Amino acid sequence: MRALRACVLFSGGKDSTFALWCAIHQAHDVSCLLTFVPERKDSWMFHVPAIEWTSLQAEALGIAHVTAKTSGVKEEELAAMKEALAGLVASRGIECVVTGAVASEYQRSRVERVCDDLGIRTVNPLWMIDPARVLKEEIELGFKFILTACTAMGLDSSWLGRVIDEKAFDELRVLSQKHGINLVFEGGEAETFVTDAPFFMREVRILEANPVWKGDAGYLRIARAELVDKAH
Repeated sequence: MRALRACVLFSGGKDSTFALWCAIHQAHDVSCLLTFVPERKDSWMFHVPAIEWTSLQAEALGIAHVTAKTSGVKEEELAAMKEALAGLVASRGIECVVTGAVASEYQRSRVERVCDDLGIRTVNPLWMIDPARVLKEEIELGFKFILTACTAMGLDSSWLGRVIDEKAFDELRVLSQKHGINLVFEGGEAETFVTDAPFFMREVRILEANPVWKGDAGYLRIARAELVDKAH
């Protein structure tokens, strides 16, 4: 595939950030990051926890950031996606949309449908790669990310805010074998937020975060964060 002018669907989580990294290394010209802000917490298509802090990540990356609201209602979200992407095709000459989809046919097919309607392509650099390999590679490449939501059996409140490193990876593999957790959390088992990556010019420092836990699930409410220079 020739290099294309790209828009990256960006949630601030590990997989969309890794997909962005892959797109850049595949020589695509990344024009902007597009973040959808759902009005509901149970969006079928889009990430919700810490979504308001994606602007800080975009600043750390030095890439233009575009946000668009969506209802969060199943299928209705596609209209919002199409409208936002149509605007970017017109204003930025977008030729493709990059996603962090790994195995979610629901997400991949719907983005592809919208892109087909607009006459542009989809790029899914992580598609059908083994989840354990994706997670391990993200860690080994130096992506630093925390869990911002936990909804799966085996992921208790102690995981909220935890940095996912090699030790956490080993523990997650055990939990995956025991409870069937998808190691990239694509089934909604958890959500992540990237605080640093090899191509971040600065690092996101979380100054205040409060866990909210109800029953057997919860999320991390990030109240304050800032960009700081990286330690050398």
